[in-house]
Amino acid sequence: MPERIIATEAAIELIDKLRKQHGPLMFHQSGGCCDGSQPMCFPEGEFRVGQTDVCLGEVAGCKFYMSGDQFEYWKHTQLILDVIKGRGSSFSLEIPLGVRFHIRSRIFSDQELAELS
Repeated sequence: MPERIIATEAAIELIDKLRKQHGPLMFHQSGGCCDGSQPMCFPEGEFRVGQTDVCLGEVAGCKFYMSGDQFEYWKHTQLILDVIKGRGSSFSLEIPLGVRFHIRSRIFSDQELAELS
């Protein structure tokens, strides 16, 4: 079964670094605008997940949630969690390090979509 969320080596390294500092982590990506649409990393349980949020799976041992509305736009793609240089203006844990998590994506094949449904 294809995974809905995967991570690059750079993202996994950053997650490991943040986990050592903050303990267990979680991710959430909302459908907001600007920096609100980037994936945000929080200590596990610090962000309250809503009833319409969708858990896409785990990435590097961290649950990754997305708002239900946003998921409707992205459900046909595999999300790839990556890291880019630059400071965002969110409350995500990596921001003070001068980097931020970033989503790349690829469209699932027809076969992968069939397996997911």
